[in-house]
Amino acid sequence: MKVDVKGAIINSGDKWIYDWFGIEATCPKDVNNLLEKANGQDVDVYINSGGGDIFAGSEIYSSLREYKGRVNIHVVGLAASAASVIACAGKSEISPTAMVMVHNVSGGNQGDYQSMDKTSEILQKANKSIAAAYIAKTGMSEKEALDMMDKETWLTAQQAVDKGLIDTVAFESNQLVASYESGLLPKEVIEKMRNSKNNPLGENQADILLQQKAQAKLKLLNLGGAKI
Repeated sequence: MKVDVKGAIINSGDKWIYDWFGIEATCPKDVNNLLEKANGQDVDVYINSGGGDIFAGSEIYSSLREYKGRVNIHVVGLAASAASVIACAGKSEISPTAMVMVHNVSGGNQGDYQSMDKTSEILQKANKSIAAAYIAKTGMSEKEALDMMDKETWLTAQQAVDKGLIDTVAFESNQLVASYESGLLPKEVIEKMRNSKNNPLGENQADILLQQKAQAKLKLLNLGGAKI
């Protein structure tokens, strides 16, 4: 099941307004409906969002965390602000051209100094609630998370992985390289050759040929002359 987190992250009650204007947005109700339909099957969450309402983002994050099936997160553009919280909700990968941004919660108010002091207190507590998602994902301390937010930190794909906010950079796989470097051909290649009815070679000759090809491939790899 594919779940898109695209555009602004908004509360469910405002979604019809964005739909009426034809503006892409994501609300908790949309995500929850898709998770209900998925009914425990794997879900793939694709994120390209500059963020939005922190409480809507928190609800989506919580729904993904408690979903009974596997949640695969794919950051394909930008995961900023509340969207960066959602990106911490499951096993994740990021496109090498994508970015992650974390910053402090912001809001507006008017009134006397007591009202402003209260607003500051609420915003600081909101920062700590957001930081909890980064702490749970990375194991960093609360101070490290809050410092990162204070600086409005923009991260490239690799930097996001280095920070532990994202698990891997997409499209980078060393599976075949590791297989050849271990001296073994992939199992599916072996089975295909052994079971091929059209193979004109006898089983012993096929084994010799495979061994020779593997050795040649290893030699090229050691010399830096082959790419897999």
